[in-house]
Amino acid sequence: MRLTVLGARGAYPEADDACSGFLVEHDGFRLLLDAGYATFPRLLTHCAAAEVDAVVITHGHPDHCVDLNPLLRARSLADDPPPPLPVYAPPGALDAVLALDRPGMLDYTLHPAGDGDRLRLGPFTVDIRALPHFVPDNGVRVTAGGVALAYQGDSGPSSDLAALADGAALLLAEASYAEAVPADSAGQLSSALDAAAAARAAGAGRLLLTHLFPGLPGATAVAAARSGYAGPVDTADAGQVWELG
Repeated sequence: MRLTVLGARGAYPEADDACSGFLVEHDGFRLLLDAGYATFPRLLTHCAAAEVDAVVITHGHPDHCVDLNPLLRARSLADDPPPPLPVYAPPGALDAVLALDRPGMLDYTLHPAGDGDRLRLGPFTVDIRALPHFVPDNGVRVTAGGVALAYQGDSGPSSDLAALADGAALLLAEASYAEAVPADSAGQLSSALDAAAAARAAGAGRLLLTHLFPGLPGATAVAAARSGYAGPVDTADAGQVWELG
């Protein structure tokens, strides 16, 4: 299984960067996890729009889903359009993004997905757990070839994240803050310390920190996570490629 980081910033992209978007590949199948700001142009450096086989969106905040629009436009406006793109998301999460164009212009099949669902997408098995956030958020576990990765999306700390990531080769976990989450976001967002606790409880093989808010140095987040988790810790950065398994 190959994981390519298209972007991993939280809230909005800084210069020459992008928000949450991850391309997962196995046996020729391309699965896109989230499509935040500025991820679509980076996706095109790895594959054509028509070569994406399925999309899973964790939740409806624009830093995770807004570039679904140009992906669907590129497919639908092609001279030889590919089949409708299967898109999986919490019910109602993509209403605003999908309403940006006139009805019928974009070619996709939208599938509601939520807590406890198991999706079979090509060679992948995708298990979903609802995690606490300001809006419905689906944490996902993606398994293929006997290898699993877990992706939090955004959420507050939850024992369900550790269960989702149990024994995973890699946990892609939110670290909006290094240590303390402000009171107005407590329970809805996580820190690098929270990510470390989840990785430790899950026995994950590697921790990859994502969704760092603008201005948070990666080294600061990594240092905080290493204080609570003994395994390898890195920040997710656009352009990284991880071979799992």
